[in-house]
Amino acid sequence: MQHVVAMFGATLLVPTLTGFPVNTTLLFSGVGTMLFLLITRNKLPSYLGSSFAFIAPLTASQQYGIGAQAGSVLVTGVALALLGLVVKAAGRRVIDAVMPPAVTGAIVALIGLNLAPSATENFKSQPLVATVTLAGILLATIGGRGMVSRLGILIGVVIGWIFAALTGNLAPDAGETIREAAWIGLPQFHAPEFHASAIAVALPVLVVLVAENIGHVKAVSEMTGRNLDDEAGNALLADGLSTTLAGGFGGSATTTYAENIGVMAATRVYSTAAYWVAALTAIVLAFIPKFGALIFTIPTGVLGGATIVLYGLIGMLGVRIWMDGKVNFNHPVNLTCAAVALIAGIGNLTLTVFGIELEGIAWGSVGIIVLYPLMTWLYNTMGEGQAAK
Repeated sequence: MQHVVAMFGATLLVPTLTGFPVNTTLLFSGVGTMLFLLITRNKLPSYLGSSFAFIAPLTASQQYGIGAQAGSVLVTGVALALLGLVVKAAGRRVIDAVMPPAVTGAIVALIGLNLAPSATENFKSQPLVATVTLAGILLATIGGRGMVSRLGILIGVVIGWIFAALTGNLAPDAGETIREAAWIGLPQFHAPEFHASAIAVALPVLVVLVAENIGHVKAVSEMTGRNLDDEAGNALLADGLSTTLAGGFGGSATTTYAENIGVMAATRVYSTAAYWVAALTAIVLAFIPKFGALIFTIPTGVLGGATIVLYGLIGMLGVRIWMDGKVNFNHPVNLTCAAVALIAGIGNLTLTVFGIELEGIAWGSVGIIVLYPLMTWLYNTMGEGQAAK
């Protein structure tokens, strides 16, 4: 249930902003998660929700219609799946060479910390509600035992929602919205169309999807104490096929979800069984519009209190990767590359290149992946010391 709550708001926000059908997106997030678990052989717990990286390109291509948008999602998914096959064939050495601990720690950290402004903005919108929610999560997670501790996020969200209802902080039309929503409704499907401009705008998102998936593998490895690098190729392949499937029927593209990494970090439950239940629940809920209406009544203050914890935990996982990898930040290559990547990510550096807008996660991730080997080569060439470890 916590995994469903964690992914639901963000997963439905993407189609709401880009014009995609909400129920269709929810359906394929559940189907995509099941596909991901099958392809990774239940070794890599993950939920595939709507990719925020697609918001800008899909919004930019709305003029071409939802068919062209879906086609761009499908093509990007195929490209990601092919890249996954390359990584799978080449083996772990590709990941080890391109993403040592200094790099992966920075990427995981900036993925979480990049979301900090969103959490604080939601918190500030209803500070009292957010504080009550945050207090509920902390008390349940840290002070609770057994199931109470494991359900800390959900308990905090429920406490926050009830407090908001009692203090008049729900939207004025919340009750009416829930009452008017139908109990049963079929998702809307749309056939993809292939428009060169829409595809060209969407393809650069590959950079973000690769970073998010590799970062997810590293984060789960860190939490579970198991080296899952061998699953990186499968993760990319699975997310690519999931995105392809979603695009083929008019659903939003998918990606591994940072919110659910936060839930795992908080609960310390890494069983893929939880994700099967979450996926099945999402599929069922895709046919129940009334539940979606209920979720949409969760106030921004409640989301702010919850995401302050979740996003922060993701950021700290990156720090743990550095610590466990014994990354030496006295070394100038490690220090400067991580510094540049983190500021680009946390500050959400957004630049437009050839009409394509790329945000902080993309620049930070690509920056350190490209910059780290170049700076290591320069450092060694200049004769200042050995390569950064």
